[in-house]
Amino acid sequence: MHWLTPLFIVAVIGGTALELWLSQRQATAVARHRGEVPRPFAGSVSAAEHGKAADYTIAKVRFGRIGTVFDAVLTLALTVGGGIALIDALWRKTPLAQPWLGVAVIATVALILQLLHLPFSLWRTFRLEARFGFNRTTLKVFLADLAKSLALAVILGGPLLVAVLLLMERAGRWWWLWAFGLWLAVMFLMAWAWPAFIAPLFNRFSPLQDQALKSRIEALLTRCGFASRGVFVVDNSRRSSHGNAYFTGIGRHKRIVFFDTLLERLGHTEVEAVLAHELGHFRLRHVRKRLLLSIVASFIGLAVLGSLAAQPGFYVALGVPQPSAHAALLLFVLALPAFTFFMTPLASLWSRRHEFEADAFATRHASAGELATALVKLHRDNASTLTPDPVYAAFYYSHPPPLTRITRLREAAAASAS
Repeated sequence: MHWLTPLFIVAVIGGTALELWLSQRQATAVARHRGEVPRPFAGSVSAAEHGKAADYTIAKVRFGRIGTVFDAVLTLALTVGGGIALIDALWRKTPLAQPWLGVAVIATVALILQLLHLPFSLWRTFRLEARFGFNRTTLKVFLADLAKSLALAVILGGPLLVAVLLLMERAGRWWWLWAFGLWLAVMFLMAWAWPAFIAPLFNRFSPLQDQALKSRIEALLTRCGFASRGVFVVDNSRRSSHGNAYFTGIGRHKRIVFFDTLLERLGHTEVEAVLAHELGHFRLRHVRKRLLLSIVASFIGLAVLGSLAAQPGFYVALGVPQPSAHAALLLFVLALPAFTFFMTPLASLWSRRHEFEADAFATRHASAGELATALVKLHRDNASTLTPDPVYAAFYYSHPPPLTRITRLREAAAASAS
């Protein structure tokens, strides 16, 4: 037995066990505090709303546990269980040559994964989200989104896949450097094209019509030295009642986008404070740092793949007896998360630090009190738990726990008022 086989199995099983343990801690902590609203939120979150958030969180955790076990079994079945090897062997009986043989095998695995995960998506949308009053998606919209996503995967992902397979077959041992350059080009192209051409296929984006709010936002942008191509409202209410705001695009083509559900819930000063927080991520170069980390990670990942793809033992260890470019891609994509999962708390810690820094930026350019109020409303309306398990939060939370974050903002507001 190759040494990678037991290491991979242990990583999958160990990661799954850790996920299940953390989720159980989260469910227990949330259930334990279900009946009592934390004191700092007592005046703004009712007992019924707090109970709903607890029930919603527990329901998501329990549903997630099923998905966690399912994904682990599926990963093992496709790799050491021989699933990819079987699909590869079946396609090799056809007259297809490379790179089309590789495209067929990868497309088959991708389609199987999509079909097997479809019931989970349907249940999450039409049972779990609907049970707590968040889902507004119709079956027609759900299926249309699915069809558009599959079409984009074929139109955009197909040529990229063919190019990578050709590079692996014909560009020699340094093929991964060429693939890295191609990946960078595609990544920046997608960042440019997404807001203008792709996102509008799924949602309607309209310029912000509220002139008073628009003037306030423009003044904030001027204070922060931020340039954008406009402020837009997206019709997220067609799919969900959850609210959010985000930036999209790169360079001078950045757009500010608000969910219509967010604007329905927050006042102008609260929207300004939320936007100031998001601007903080740009002004403090958090977005640039994360992009650079992504580029470095992609470079390292492709270098590792380039080394593994040249080793026959890599394929045998993960259940594929016949080496090929497409098998290397599939095995790497399936195996990598089993190992990178254990780096999750480091990524979460880094993200939470950025969130605190962006909050501090927002307090210098807007109201800390209004940001705290806006966050309370968002936690309440999105049914986010106010009492997460600290270990679970430390491992997974990309944002600081609400009690810690909002307490800090209220202290900053009190300090500025004194």
